[in-house]
Amino acid sequence: MCKIIGIDISKQTFDVGFNDGSNWHHLVLDNNEKGFKRLLKELSNNDWIVMEASGPYYLKLATFLYGKGYNVCVLNPLIIKRYSQTRLIRAKTDKKDAQTIAEYGAQYRLKQWKPEPTNISKIKQLYTVLELLNKEVHQSERQLEALTATGVMDKDLKSILQGIVSYLTCKRNKVEKQIEEIAQSVYKSTLDRLKSIPGIGTKTAIMLTVITGNFENFETHKQLIAYVGFSPRIYQSGTSVKGKGHICKMGKSQIRKLMYLCSWSAKRCNKDCVDMYERLLEKGKPERVIKIALANKLLKQAFSIAKNKTYYDENFNKKTCF
Repeated sequence: MCKIIGIDISKQTFDVGFNDGSNWHHLVLDNNEKGFKRLLKELSNNDWIVMEASGPYYLKLATFLYGKGYNVCVLNPLIIKRYSQTRLIRAKTDKKDAQTIAEYGAQYRLKQWKPEPTNISKIKQLYTVLELLNKEVHQSERQLEALTATGVMDKDLKSILQGIVSYLTCKRNKVEKQIEEIAQSVYKSTLDRLKSIPGIGTKTAIMLTVITGNFENFETHKQLIAYVGFSPRIYQSGTSVKGKGHICKMGKSQIRKLMYLCSWSAKRCNKDCVDMYERLLEKGKPERVIKIALANKLLKQAFSIAKNKTYYDENFNKKTCF
């Protein structure tokens, strides 16, 4: 009999919930190799282990189980949250969460999880460090500017802050270089194709390649747009409720920011984006709405070019629709 094992995981422990056909069982195990091996005693070869992507805490267990040949499914926590709300579940405990995850897994089709390639994982970690360094550089520069503006800033203190800014900037540049070197060594052909699109630079090309698993994780451009968070959200019901539309921001903020910035240059140098910009401007659309539409256009172009293994051609839309 195939069991659905629900796991609610945290930094130190993880709760296990499953139904053996007649009764619910609950275990609390340590989030380490000893706890992982204890879990194996409850599993059969065809069981499914379902868990949430809870920060970094799920990764070691998911990788361990995948390496042992088990069926592992990792879900977005929002999926379980919405499922719990539809069931009107009021209890919020680790035990109940594990059971809820198992119940979800028993009702819906599950997708097999597999670890990311080492290079993708390393670049993502470097991006996390880069984002932190960017914040620290920005904060240090603002602090230096604010204290300098007082006109009474101590010279030694100014020297210290300038040294901090210089040090952090140096580290940031080193991380950026490391990201580019890894990406170029593994995904050079994809990056060259993406950079052929007017408006998309090296940083955006690398980020797109990383988040899409070299464009292998998505089957359609609509899936990519939804993942990034540029899908429109319509607020309308009947004839009386007609709210203002927004984009659905349940996506990746880093790439969303990059694509939005790319749209600024694309409206001047990318033929399809130039035509779209002028057309929407004539219709009276706000600048921000137009740039989101241009970002969507760039994502469609990137997806098509990467999937077809070709290069940008401004007449390409005569042959294939972006």
